[in-house]
Amino acid sequence: MYEVGTAKADITAFKKDVGMMGYGMFHNRISGIETPLNARVFAIRDLTTKRKVVFVNAEICFITISIKRGVMKKLKRHHAELGYDADNVMLTAQHTHSGPGGYSHYGLYNIAVPGFVPEVYQTIVDGIVKAIVEADSKMRPAKITFTKGSFAPDIDVAINRSIEAYNLNPEVEKVSKNDAHLAIDREMHLFRVDDIDGKPMGSFNFFGVHTTSIHNNNTKINADNKGYASNYMEEAMKEQNPDYLAIFAQKITGDVTPNYVWDKKKKWTRGKFEDDIESAKYNGKLQFDKADELNKEAAANGEHVELGIDYALAHANFANITPDIEFTNNPEARTFSSCHGVAFFKGTTEGPGMEPPLVVVANFATQVVKLYDYIRAAFVSKAEKQKIYEKYRIHGPKKILIETGDRKVLGTRNITGLIVPAFVDLTIKYFKVFHKSGGLDHKPWTPQTLPLQIVTLGQVAFVAVPGETTTVAGKRLRQTVLDTLSSRGITEVVISTYANGYCGYITTYEEYQAQCYEGGHTPFGQWTLAAFQTKFKELAQQLLKKPEDRQVDHSITPVEFTEEELSKRIFAYSSKK
Repeated sequence: MYEVGTAKADITAFKKDVGMMGYGMFHNRISGIETPLNARVFAIRDLTTKRKVVFVNAEICFITISIKRGVMKKLKRHHAELGYDADNVMLTAQHTHSGPGGYSHYGLYNIAVPGFVPEVYQTIVDGIVKAIVEADSKMRPAKITFTKGSFAPDIDVAINRSIEAYNLNPEVEKVSKNDAHLAIDREMHLFRVDDIDGKPMGSFNFFGVHTTSIHNNNTKINADNKGYASNYMEEAMKEQNPDYLAIFAQKITGDVTPNYVWDKKKKWTRGKFEDDIESAKYNGKLQFDKADELNKEAAANGEHVELGIDYALAHANFANITPDIEFTNNPEARTFSSCHGVAFFKGTTEGPGMEPPLVVVANFATQVVKLYDYIRAAFVSKAEKQKIYEKYRIHGPKKILIETGDRKVLGTRNITGLIVPAFVDLTIKYFKVFHKSGGLDHKPWTPQTLPLQIVTLGQVAFVAVPGETTTVAGKRLRQTVLDTLSSRGITEVVISTYANGYCGYITTYEEYQAQCYEGGHTPFGQWTLAAFQTKFKELAQQLLKKPEDRQVDHSITPVEFTEEELSKRIFAYSSKK
């Protein structure tokens, strides 16, 4: 039998003028609160083995390595008796773009905020820990059932925003933009929890759609479509249980958007209504309706989740991985330190970024830098020459604007002396500000070493991905893990994104060639997905062994930032500046 406890804690973290995390736009900063943000928690224990796991979903853009570290440090310092460690704590985010930023220790994610915001970071950590401790204290005997079902084609819950890239995948049936709703994973997985008296305790479901019904002209904190969906579900179940908990988690999300109407006035795609909040509520209601349907189905005919909890977590340095050839058919394939392309900074149709004239200039500038690098290769050491050629070979068609792994903008580490003046773009301005203060020295601007985690409940495996996969990339990764774990009785694999850390996007090799937004934000080159498949397969293979026989390398860990380093890019902005 399982024991399950649930809890919810506030993590709203209001601080005026802090930039919101997600769109990367400097005008998208906080002026007030539309809805609170919460961390929701399910703590689950197997009474036979006494093993337990905690699943957290936070209403923020993504989990950062710093948040996971902060949560674990506080749990071990103040609640060591609970027995939680990094392996059996799974932190996920529902990806709202209308929550505060500033809770990452890595420089790139501080630029548009601008800066690291200790108050935001601490509020999120404290709220998550509070919810975990409360959920653990409330554990009682329960049963878990699950079911799954797809949104009907005429339900306008989401579409694929990068059809050009999607159609390059050899396994897909080619679709037109008019049929973009068919080019996504329309299936929701729902897990229902009831106590032994049959009283519903809560449910957690997984469906992939960007939490971007609300756009970058917003200035109020809002949990967006998935936040509304959670509230609708909890309200609907209130009579049966006033403490009912509903998590609407992300699954395969990268190229999936709720915005499908072109707004001629605003020059971006939006949801059903001109008012973004109404669109968010509408989309949330669609997700709630499906979850409510599946929740009732799970009660009547759901598949019982067999007894058994297992988990494993490992870190891998994605700046230097040689993927298994089965995932590349190329013995020369490997990854490289992270680089971000012009396509990333250009943005998407639902969240435009760099202005078109700047895009033209940036594309030209990256080609000039590339030519210069090739000329420079003739006059440097053999090792440096090889590194230059490998960078461009592995990143392929990406027009490299920022090398976040090697701390360069347009090929130089001398950011303050960059020929592009600060007034041209606020991103350049704050890169120069933080570089001058020493806040961008020594350590990469985005994580190179990432946490990979697999948690199993009975016949179900949850794959915690520290990024966002496109539709086809997610399906390939899911199949890789399923093929590996099927021999131990796993019949369902759920990809859970924005989990334990964040690196950006994960596209297929084919999609990467198109260099749409997702490809420009796929950090480690065109074989990034193959690297994830390789490392998750290795981790899954360890789960085939008895716990005492597993060989998971824990010597690889992400870099840590000191208080002094963070102090050099602390948030210091007012609307008067």
